[in-house]
Amino acid sequence: MADAIRSTPLRVLVYSNDADTRRQVMLALGRHPHAELPTFEYLEVATAPVVIEQMDAGGIDLAILDGESAPAGGLGIAKQLKDEIDNCPPVLVLTGRPDDAWLANWSRAEAAVAHPIDPIRLTEAVVAVLRNRTAA
Repeated sequence: MADAIRSTPLRVLVYSNDADTRRQVMLALGRHPHAELPTFEYLEVATAPVVIEQMDAGGIDLAILDGESAPAGGLGIAKQLKDEIDNCPPVLVLTGRPDDAWLANWSRAEAAVAHPIDPIRLTEAVVAVLRNRTAA
């Protein structure tokens, strides 16, 4: 990755109706989860309409969506984003359990990590998604 890209933080949208889940995601990843990536700047979102608004506005490098959110789950939102936004940024969904990976495939998310949030698995998935994005 070029040095010019490294100096610009990546904007990561974190959606969950549960403030504790949003906090767990941000704590698990931290501000600089991997040496090859720029620092992260987080945008916390608690409602589906704001997710759509922010993603439509652009400037988001990665969206992490909680599939267990209510009333609008992150899996349905991921599918909507992928269907409606040209060149949609990568999406990682948090699923209720590992067996829900098929739902993540349906949603067209690039990655899925099951609850409870495991910092190592979440970081590995995020780094892989962002590496693939920059390689494309």
